[in-house]
Amino acid sequence: MLTLHFAPNSRAGRIVWLLEELKLPYAINKMAFHPKELKSDAHRARHPMGRVPVLDDGDVSIYESGAIVEYILERYKKGGLKPDVSAPTFAPYLQWFHYCEGMVMPPMNTIVVNTLILPPERRDPNALGQAQRLLTKSLGPVNDTLADSPYLIGTFSAADIMLGHACFMSHRLGCVGEELSHIKAYVERLAARPAFQTAINMQ
Repeated sequence: MLTLHFAPNSRAGRIVWLLEELKLPYAINKMAFHPKELKSDAHRARHPMGRVPVLDDGDVSIYESGAIVEYILERYKKGGLKPDVSAPTFAPYLQWFHYCEGMVMPPMNTIVVNTLILPPERRDPNALGQAQRLLTKSLGPVNDTLADSPYLIGTFSAADIMLGHACFMSHRLGCVGEELSHIKAYVERLAARPAFQTAINMQ
């Protein structure tokens, strides 16, 4: 049985979504998004930085959401959610899969820190403004790609789980403006998927 160590409003939601899409059985160890639980000795034994998600699969324990997605696809994918290496969509799949953590999440992390995590007196309005502008620029190419396609590579794939989750969270934070209309429609399509609804309802 797969066991996912999970906290609400985190990248762990991606893994629940993937497991639901693949209809794999799993157990959840749900923790509060709070240092008391995430920085506990028990959880630091799973992840040295006290982060989520962490996936346990028998004797295997693995963290980093992108690595967990790739692990599950290779071991349990049942032929889905990832194009074959010979397919013309394989390179775009890899690009968008990694674009998420490389370009979208860094400014989004800064926004979260300076709007939700830090107390008001410690927030940096200059860092916040810069991150908001960078996030908008980073989402631009995604919006352009979605102008003529319902999903990032045409059909739904694990790249949508990685980057789509980030687009959803960006939208929830109020960072997807009207000029990013294709991302707005994309988020609505993702939110209509039953597997996504299960994952987001755990938040």
